[in-house]
Amino acid sequence: MLSAKTDLNPLLQFDSLPEFHAIRAEHIRPAVVQVLEENRQQLESLLSNTKGDQLPDWSGLIDVLDEMDDRLGKVWSAASHLNAVCNTAEIREAYNSAQPLITQYYAEMGQNEHLYQRVLALESRVDELELDGSQRKILSDSLLDFRLAGVSLPEEQKRDYTRVQTRLSELSNRFGNNVLDATRDWSLNVDDVSELSGIPALSLQAMAEAAGQKGLAGYLLTLDFPCYHAVMTYADNRKLRETVYQAYTTRASSNGRAEWDNHDIIIEILTLRQEMSALLGFRNYAELSVQRKMAKSVDQVNNFLSDLISFSLPAAKREFEELQDYAKNVFDIAELAAWDVSYFSEKLRKQNYDISQEELRAWFPLEQVRRGLFAIIETLYSIKVERNTQAQVWHADVEFYDLVKQGEVIASFYVDLFTREGKRGGAWMASCRTRRMRPIHAGTSRLQIPVAYLVCNFAPPSGDTPALLTHNDVTTLFHEFGHGLHHMLTRENYLQSSGIAGVAWDAVELPSQLMENWCWDTESIGMISAHFETGEKLPLAMLTKMLAARNFQSGMRSVRQLEFAHFDFSLHQTRCSDDIDFVNETLQKTRALTSVYSVPAYNRFQNSFSHIFAGGYAAGYYSYKWAEVLSADVFSRFESVGVLSPEMGSQFLDKILSKGGGAEALQLFTDFMGRAPDISALLKQEGLRAH
Repeated sequence: MLSAKTDLNPLLQFDSLPEFHAIRAEHIRPAVVQVLEENRQQLESLLSNTKGDQLPDWSGLIDVLDEMDDRLGKVWSAASHLNAVCNTAEIREAYNSAQPLITQYYAEMGQNEHLYQRVLALESRVDELELDGSQRKILSDSLLDFRLAGVSLPEEQKRDYTRVQTRLSELSNRFGNNVLDATRDWSLNVDDVSELSGIPALSLQAMAEAAGQKGLAGYLLTLDFPCYHAVMTYADNRKLRETVYQAYTTRASSNGRAEWDNHDIIIEILTLRQEMSALLGFRNYAELSVQRKMAKSVDQVNNFLSDLISFSLPAAKREFEELQDYAKNVFDIAELAAWDVSYFSEKLRKQNYDISQEELRAWFPLEQVRRGLFAIIETLYSIKVERNTQAQVWHADVEFYDLVKQGEVIASFYVDLFTREGKRGGAWMASCRTRRMRPIHAGTSRLQIPVAYLVCNFAPPSGDTPALLTHNDVTTLFHEFGHGLHHMLTRENYLQSSGIAGVAWDAVELPSQLMENWCWDTESIGMISAHFETGEKLPLAMLTKMLAARNFQSGMRSVRQLEFAHFDFSLHQTRCSDDIDFVNETLQKTRALTSVYSVPAYNRFQNSFSHIFAGGYAAGYYSYKWAEVLSADVFSRFESVGVLSPEMGSQFLDKILSKGGGAEALQLFTDFMGRAPDISALLKQEGLRAH
């Protein structure tokens, strides 16, 4: 094992990809400490050399800051990634010990008045120095970041802000760890396979293998999403569905181990966010949040959500009434419970369209989906995707690829697709390396290509059967790859505008949600589907049924997302109170506006709502719906000329993907569309209003 001495620390190899085979938990804190110490020394030198009448220029200020930020980012992205995908007690402890150091450092940077004045002085010279649009936006964004970090606050309030920020980082990390621990702690060993009737054979095989790995007989049910989804959607055993539903919806609550209960953490997070907002002069955290968003006011977001609810709710109510009638007339179920909805919805889908997600698996083996996905992006963006077996990975299932254009590697990405113990649930894209021109010495620089992490949690191969995806899985993979393309196909050369950096948070989902559309295109489906045994393409009859079922319960799906968005945004406009359970009260008010069926009183969905309590979506979950409007609108242009049009792909690449955060999101959208966003395309796509 390598020593944790800094000169041998693999996390400090900045000119190569992470050496995952060599990185150990004991490397994390020393690497962070060393980079922070070097950065502080560099900052002191930078500011001491730019005093008095000396005027700052871009290379002497921003390039230096970028190099500091890039070095720290490389260390922390690798540590954060391992904490998410290879979570062990040792890695978690090391990560937890280093995180406050990172938070403290960024608080210092954001509140450094001398640095703020230098950036302000540089911003005043943009015309004199003939800075380009990206540089101007970076400076504008940086000055906003300084203000939102409390640079202008009195010293005592600066200390309060730093205390709040540090505590929030700690609590967010604890929230996510509690969800992970509560999820993997629960399991149910079932001996009698008859209790699992209705569950597909592939899922049963995975459950049997999970039991075998634990030295158990029979079948092991867990709360990992593939298993949870299989039970809720297909298990005929209503009592079993209820048991699994209750376990899933009470994760990290008082229903389980006390040390994993997120209730008090939620209250403290919200209280601290309220305090932070007040320190910065905002009425609430929602008002603070929109400062960095495409939406320009709290009222604009509230009105946006209200409009979408008004379009979606009538359809959702009709759909649920149909579902209730079906369950009553066909199965004699007098009243649907929350754990019945997915089960009977799948049966109704099968009745109405003679198609189910599980039937489609056989035609979407992962290898074919991946080949088709790569072929689609190669067609649209004139690039090649090539496997690279030289890069070190953190698990045997992980693969590494290069994006090649005209014989040159322009980007790379890791793919980690299967669920496993110690890996955070969900799907995401994260940055390993960000594109930028790295100055070497006066007048010369070297291009650093972008590298992405693409992570999902699909059911792994089982026995002799390869990994087979549901169509929902396919759209998830396309979604995350859309984020990856945004990161990898950027042409920006500055760290703060490259890829998704500097992109308004409510616009960052545009490329990802846009990619989902190719999963519904007839020609594209022909590229991503092939029966895993026969190689047969998805038959026309099944394709027709699948496309016909696209908007099955689209109203119910829409209000479900709107429930999350409305709850999040309302909660961050609600004053914290000790008198009532204001979190649950806010959630109930949201459900009164959005829900078409009730959930049991024990449901503690909020206790595992990691997007807003352990991720970056606080007062921003509405971004998914906001970006759906943008993506549906953009896709309408592709549809007008052919969705696999290289010419349209080139335009989208030139005007949006490649620009990253180098211009305002609305400007990029209007440059591509020639007009402002229009909600009509989304409503048409979801069948919510005739167009």
